[in-house]
Amino acid sequence: MISYQPFYNTLLKRGITEYALIFKQGISAHTLHRMKHGEAITTKTLDTLCEILECQVSDILEYKTEDD
Repeated sequence: MISYQPFYNTLLKRGITEYALIFKQGISAHTLHRMKHGEAITTKTLDTLCEILECQVSDILEYKTEDD
């Protein structure tokens, strides 16, 4: 299962809000909604988030087994 918990930790560390991502960086609210609910996002979106947040993919998502 893919978890976006690292994304929220990265936002907190960088002091960036979801509001700023939507209104200043152009990330769609629908994308953030999908992430909040653990749904899939595109690799293009992942690339864009890495660029905006100046981070690695592992700072946005992680894979967890069902045992975690």
